[in-house]
Amino acid sequence: MLDFTGPLSAFNFAQSFYQAPYEISLVSSAGGSIRGSSDISVETVSPDQVKHDDTMIVVGGPDAHLPDAHAATTALLRTFAPFMRRMASICTGAFFLGEAGILDHRRATTHWRWAPQLQARFPLVEVDSDRIFIRDRDVWTSAGITAGIDMALAIIEADYGAELSKAVARDLVVYHRRPGGQSQFSTILDLEPGSDRIRGALAFARDHLHENLSVERLADVVAISSRQFARLFLKETGETPARAVERLRAEVARPRVEDTIEPIEGIARDVGFGDAERMRRTFIRLFGQSPQTLRRVARTHAQNTL
Repeated sequence: MLDFTGPLSAFNFAQSFYQAPYEISLVSSAGGSIRGSSDISVETVSPDQVKHDDTMIVVGGPDAHLPDAHAATTALLRTFAPFMRRMASICTGAFFLGEAGILDHRRATTHWRWAPQLQARFPLVEVDSDRIFIRDRDVWTSAGITAGIDMALAIIEADYGAELSKAVARDLVVYHRRPGGQSQFSTILDLEPGSDRIRGALAFARDHLHENLSVERLADVVAISSRQFARLFLKETGETPARAVERLRAEVARPRVEDTIEPIEGIARDVGFGDAERMRRTFIRLFGQSPQTLRRVARTHAQNTL
């Protein structure tokens, strides 16, 4: 349900509070009441009642990834796609777009759990499982759950500018906005620390990346000795504090490298690497490419998909 209601709320805020001229229809292949995954029913209209021809956003569901799960929905998409300015999917809704042939020869994403299956089912699609959302020309796809909100904010920005998108994000009390290139994963979740102390230290580090984050500093934050902190951190995460902080900095720096024109040196300073060379070495170790190479690849792809 959050796949559905999160983006819908973004467009509703833009329409109701800021007079963005969105006209919203909730559509299903047969119309009528549709029960969602949380046992909440939604009233929909049938396709013949839809008069809009701008954007169609497809939401997934618990069985959307199954072959031929919803033949009627796939048929609806094939019918409407030629008349739409823009097609989009949220989470496993990408399987419907894939079944309809809309993702062929495009980059796309979905919830990381289902990305390998999406790639196997639709070999003509270039599936990137590590992206919040992807825009490939007139087709948008997003990862699952809250990522649909990020995509909706990006669509609003594309339609009516960054200021409106920021205003809607403030109303929704969410970040404006996680870049599409941001990873679906986070270092804090990936390390899975077991204690509140280590989780607290990582959260502090994430919010103070530009500062000195020595073992002594982090140990002071959680009020234990530096030796005890280092030993506990390694035991719970399998990494040293220094390596974890390095990963956090790279995680924050990468979308800025790929999605902005900020100087590499400035990004390195802002996230706490100190200099571009140190960030370059970290990027090569973690991502297999330098910041300059990642930026060049991102720009080339963006130019090829406009």
